[in-house]
Amino acid sequence: MAREFSRTDRVSQQVHKEVASILQNEYKHRVGDMPLITVSEVEVTRDLAHAKIYVTIYNSTEEEGKRQIKQLAEFQPFIRSILAKRLRMRSVPHLHFFEDKSIIEGMRISNLVSQTVAADDAKRDTDESEEKE
Repeated sequence: MAREFSRTDRVSQQVHKEVASILQNEYKHRVGDMPLITVSEVEVTRDLAHAKIYVTIYNSTEEEGKRQIKQLAEFQPFIRSILAKRLRMRSVPHLHFFEDKSIIEGMRISNLVSQTVAADDAKRDTDESEEKE
């Protein structure tokens, strides 16, 4: 019988969970003033040597986001050493951080749709009230 999840899927889920915990607990205390960072996805290569970690940085400008990604890359050895203690693997994947803007972009588009619907409703209400007069 085939396994439900491949090993890379299971490793990526575990790395996702542990890196999110590390960022929330250890990394935040080392860096100090930091915007809200969420791990949105982790992709692990088939040979388990590299992990692409996509993070969403809330309430930040474009340059602030780039600075946070650069800072995460600088702290990568620290994060990887803590990850090595938590995972039961022979070798821990090298971590590569990327900014994921899809959640923020989705929220922006949702707000635009809501504003458009509200404007259409307001226009329809004014048209109906003019027709009654």
